[in-house]
Amino acid sequence: MTEIAYRVRRSERARRVRVTVDAHGVEVVLPRRAAEREARAAVRELEPWIRRRVREQEAAREAVAARGDAVPYLGQLLDVRSEPGRSRVHRRGSELLVPAGAAREPALERWYRRAARQEIAPRLERACTLAGSSYSKLTIRGQRTRWASCSRGGAMSFNWRLLLAPEPVLDYVVWHEVCHLEVMDHSPRFWALLARWCPDYRQQSGWLRRHGQTLVL
Repeated sequence: MTEIAYRVRRSERARRVRVTVDAHGVEVVLPRRAAEREARAAVRELEPWIRRRVREQEAAREAVAARGDAVPYLGQLLDVRSEPGRSRVHRRGSELLVPAGAAREPALERWYRRAARQEIAPRLERACTLAGSSYSKLTIRGQRTRWASCSRGGAMSFNWRLLLAPEPVLDYVVWHEVCHLEVMDHSPRFWALLARWCPDYRQQSGWLRRHGQTLVL
């Protein structure tokens, strides 16, 4: 069995050794004063988990490649067609007209960010109305490790990549954050509240856990 290749990054903020596995490979984050050997020890200790995560990453890449020249949108597949001279993405039915060349990916992301606000805002308003709560602002971001968040002041943040998931998954994440307006932690009270408003939350959460790595353009 081949050795696990990894990169080391030192962090002033890190208080302990941390190992992450993503599309860019295996990274070990070390506190500034930690010895290099602590990275090797962490990789040895977590080897089964790291290898499982690497296999999941490979499966995710294969799933993305299998889409061909199409992108998902809330459970649909939209065919992507490049047009030279175009600067913005335009949707026409089940087709996305996109800029050609290097401008394609940035333009697609901008389109998804705009669409995320249009899809999430009414869902958030409706959920808050039903739950009798309110939020202070909505932000669309592209976080690497979080799908959404809710601050104590009611500020909501959602990852635009949620639009690459099936619609019930997006609805679940909206309800998850709305429930945090009433219960900030993940106590039994929170899960009971979420089950009340989103009875199938376990199914949707499981989908996101299994397939979240495929939510890329």
